[in-house]
Amino acid sequence: MTPRNTVRRLQAVGAAAAMAAATLVATAPAAQAAHCATPRLAAGWYGDNQARLQQLIDQYGKCSPYRPSRAKPVAVFDWDNTVVKNDVGDAQMYWLLRNGRIRQPAGGDWTTTSRHLTPAAARALADACAALARPGAPLPTGTPAGTGCADELAAVYGTAATRSGAAAFAGWDHRTIEPAYAWLPQLMQGWTASEVRGFAAAARAENLAAPIGATQRVGSASVTGWVRYYDQQKDLIEGLRKAGFDVWISSASPQPVVEVWATGVGVAADHVIGIRNTTTTGGKFTAHLKGCGSVKDGADTMITYIDGKRCWINQEVFGVRGAAAEKVQPAARRQVFAAGDSDTDISFLRDATALRLVVNRNKNELMCRAYDDSDGKWIVNPMFIEPKKQKAAPYPCSTTGYVDHDGTPGPVRRGDTSVIPDQTDRVF
Repeated sequence: MTPRNTVRRLQAVGAAAAMAAATLVATAPAAQAAHCATPRLAAGWYGDNQARLQQLIDQYGKCSPYRPSRAKPVAVFDWDNTVVKNDVGDAQMYWLLRNGRIRQPAGGDWTTTSRHLTPAAARALADACAALARPGAPLPTGTPAGTGCADELAAVYGTAATRSGAAAFAGWDHRTIEPAYAWLPQLMQGWTASEVRGFAAAARAENLAAPIGATQRVGSASVTGWVRYYDQQKDLIEGLRKAGFDVWISSASPQPVVEVWATGVGVAADHVIGIRNTTTTGGKFTAHLKGCGSVKDGADTMITYIDGKRCWINQEVFGVRGAAAEKVQPAARRQVFAAGDSDTDISFLRDATALRLVVNRNKNELMCRAYDDSDGKWIVNPMFIEPKKQKAAPYPCSTTGYVDHDGTPGPVRRGDTSVIPDQTDRVF
């Protein structure tokens, strides 16, 4: 073969290879789309909620050729009474009391367990518990001798008041912390995260094994003794994860406790944001909490609660640091989907850019905003187990549905400051 023929042959081969490569590149997206299976959600939702959620997955999932961004879309779920029925924080508190795992505070001074605890509550706790254990030792709250101490602890935690009716907490920002919620991890002082996860695993096993409606004895009281995962929420979380969403949990229960429970829906510990304790050099929990945004560790004034949830999500999910984490971020740095059941979830739900799922537990501000649905992105679902009946009176959106930072009630306002009119309960 002459040199000229050789060159022509090589050029022809090269052209054919280039055409083949171009054909592969052109057909790759189509082939990929043909082999990409979008998860389909199971039934069990109210109204058109299943269709709305499926539309979210179809639009933002990895199989959509029209997905707004190639980065993973973020979905954030509250935990208690959103993914599960009942409250895993309550379940943990009851377990601690039955098993004697709460320690006598330093010097017997209960104000060391919370900067928001009132003198009346500190005295009531000291009167009930002081004689039972030395400082730093576990209190025998699961024994007959510890019944009064268990009752006082349960009252302060569960009702934010002493058994005699005195206010247990004072002086907090009602949009960034709920002192009773924060008190549970604060009462875990002296234990390590690993030990608390062990407590949580034991409480989880008991509460899942107990029949629906079961109660348990804590101190002298009969309290809720069961928890269940919502099948629909488990299916939704699984579907979102399979579709390529970055799924997170944000909860006002203690971090190690939610970590244990979240394994039941396939969410790893590094995607859980709960209330976090500061620790000693030896890894033991202190009675102080980690801060967020402009709030320093140990200030104990911001937890994963209303505006605090926004801060923690911005910080942990989107990497926003400092005071900026407390602010609403640009749409590209916000979750596309959020799910919650309470006024404690308002801020991070409002931040969701595409869809917001509300489990109806008759919470004023949340239901005012969800039913007003001013931007068409809210959907409401009854509780999946033991749903609440229709709220008889309208939600007081125009008068007292909102609670300000100082605890003052007022009207619920839209983003443009207009007042939301009172809303009738429609999904139950």
